[in-house]
Amino acid sequence: MEREDEEMCPDTKRQVLVLGVYVLNAKNNAPELAREFASASTWQVEQRWAAIGVGSLPLELERQTFLREPGFSPKFSLLNRLMRPLDLDRYSYVLVSDDDIELPAGFVDDYLRLVEKHGLSLAQPARTHDSYIDHYFVAALSGVEARRTRFVEIGPLFSIARDSYGTLLPFDEAAPMGWGLDFAWPVLLARSGKELGIIDSTPVRHALRKPVSLYHHGRTEQAMLEFLNSRPHLSHEEAFVATETYPVAQAV
Repeated sequence: MEREDEEMCPDTKRQVLVLGVYVLNAKNNAPELAREFASASTWQVEQRWAAIGVGSLPLELERQTFLREPGFSPKFSLLNRLMRPLDLDRYSYVLVSDDDIELPAGFVDDYLRLVEKHGLSLAQPARTHDSYIDHYFVAALSGVEARRTRFVEIGPLFSIARDSYGTLLPFDEAAPMGWGLDFAWPVLLARSGKELGIIDSTPVRHALRKPVSLYHHGRTEQAMLEFLNSRPHLSHEEAFVATETYPVAQAV
């Protein structure tokens, strides 16, 4: 079920759109995440969430939940549906979030300040070392503020700048759970000279649920292989490369 959009504020100078998917009948941090996103001081944050499963909506997310699906629905298909009614050019960034992470206080302001500082069209925060990590390349590096890379993971959180909406959005639903997109995205962005990167100094913790615990690994992996076989993409060796590393600035 989709609900009608509410009237938006016309001041779009510093707007960011947060898109998220949360699972009603599984433990999640969506209410806490929504509060943290809303606490940004230098950005006007609009949130649109999709709820999967059965149960009552959290009170904190009633007005920000625009889709409800009682059964399983692929994540990136839901994200496309959340975006579809909107004029994305109103937003400087689209920020995509899972429901099972923990953010440091002041995350939106600190993270996007560094994304802008380093000119990253596609970016992600690094992962804390006590997180579930599929690709250790994204683990936070001590003493590093940010890296320009050839890889940004599809989750649990990433951002896309307005200059790359036309290249990356809507998401390619040939990879409905997103697997494989992160190896195809660098090829697409390289054609227009756009930069990717990881922000190490604002790491997120991803430890609430074991990954792939709520959907079928084998079918999703097969869909990824089929997607990559039909798209130009980087290998793991080509992707897990930092082209430039920026140390944390020393206090004077």
